[in-house]
Amino acid sequence: IPAPMALALFISLWPRCLSGFISLPALSPLSLTGKEGLTHLPSLGPSANPAQGKAHLKQCDLLKLSRKQKRLCQREPGLAETLRDAIRLSIMECQYQFRYERWNCSLDGRTSLLKRGFKETAFLYAVSSAALTHSLARACSAGRMERCTCDDSPDLENRKAWQWGVCGDNLKYSTKFLKNFLGQKKISKDLRAKVDIHNTNVGIKAVKNGLKTTCKCHGVSGSCAVRTCWKQLSPFHETGKILKLRFDDAVKIFSVTNDAVGHSELVGMQRRSHSPKSPATPRSTDLVYMEDSPSFCRPSKYSLGTAGRTCSREASCDSLCCGRGYNTQSRMVTFSCHCQVQWCCYVECQQCMQEEVIYSCKQ
Repeated sequence: IPAPMALALFISLWPRCLSGFISLPALSPLSLTGKEGLTHLPSLGPSANPAQGKAHLKQCDLLKLSRKQKRLCQREPGLAETLRDAIRLSIMECQYQFRYERWNCSLDGRTSLLKRGFKETAFLYAVSSAALTHSLARACSAGRMERCTCDDSPDLENRKAWQWGVCGDNLKYSTKFLKNFLGQKKISKDLRAKVDIHNTNVGIKAVKNGLKTTCKCHGVSGSCAVRTCWKQLSPFHETGKILKLRFDDAVKIFSVTNDAVGHSELVGMQRRSHSPKSPATPRSTDLVYMEDSPSFCRPSKYSLGTAGRTCSREASCDSLCCGRGYNTQSRMVTFSCHCQVQWCCYVECQQCMQEEVIYSCKQ
């Protein structure tokens, strides 16, 4: 199965997250702070623990996967749970990064977006592949995958790593497994396939660029007589921020045929303020797209529009409301205040009230 179609299958699982397939917290973009951590998701039931016999086979059957992907899932206990972690990570990060944009990464219209070559489609592919890469690497270091363990840093035995709690994120295994899982091919004659594979690799590279070396000292009184170093991934919010910057500066493809070599190439207009507008091959870190996006202001097959969306009067209302204006509503909210620590083990607070002003886009 081609890589773009394989990743599209993964993205197609997003709506099922909100229909009971995966239990998620409320994903209102305004409730996201950028500090949410990836936590283990609730299992499907008492027998759905991957460590219990072949219960993971049931989880693989519940996922919408290709035949090859399902076989890989069944051979790898822990993979189904990791895929679900990646789905959750994709949704939360996408909605956080676009919380003040006209397109707020709503699940409504996602299927129609995947059929087009918009900038938003490029971001969906990139953030999904990044979440898969990140979650697989973390699952290895957390011991949730049977076929992989800590990263293979020089002079660091796995037994010592587990003992000292310095098990590195196994990005090498993650990227190798993911390419096999997605069935990526280096050469493709189809332009849309090339674009989707390119954006998929942008997501993977963004995770790779966030890999850092972390060291821990082992010695008397905290001295560094012995130092252990391992590889550790950056928080996924940092990867999401990078991909959002790539989205803002995405390159539109305008020419795809190279007569000299006889196959298509990704060629676009570099739209950067510090460089002249000239045809150029997009860099491996650039998100690329094929067609201009709709406005997302009104309801369509791509989104629900922006009517009723909450906005910030100073920062986002003018753009988000598409010139229709916004409504202002006041309400009283209750919060804890004047908190004091009481002997010995609890905090006592008063309940205060204050007026809060809410701005929402008009119809």
